[in-house]
Amino acid sequence: MSETRQHAHELIDHIPETQLSTAVGLLEKILDPVTLALLNAPIDDEPETDEEKAEVAEAHEWLKRNGGKGIPHDEAMRRLGLD
Repeated sequence: MSETRQHAHELIDHIPETQLSTAVGLLEKILDPVTLALLNAPIDDEPETDEEKAEVAEAHEWLKRNGGKGIPHDEAMRRLGLD
């Protein structure tokens, strides 16, 4: 953890309970909208289907057969005809 981040954590730890909501509001204002949306998104608690489990297992096997490396972006775009 960087020294600045560590210092920020220490400062937050010392904010009185009565001021925490104000501090959170200030922090939220400086985050970009995408990061903030992701932080506020609900947890995906939908159960994985048998089909999804099989597809994930197939993807893991594919990665094992290919040395743990995926397809480079340029190659994937070429295969999809999007180059």
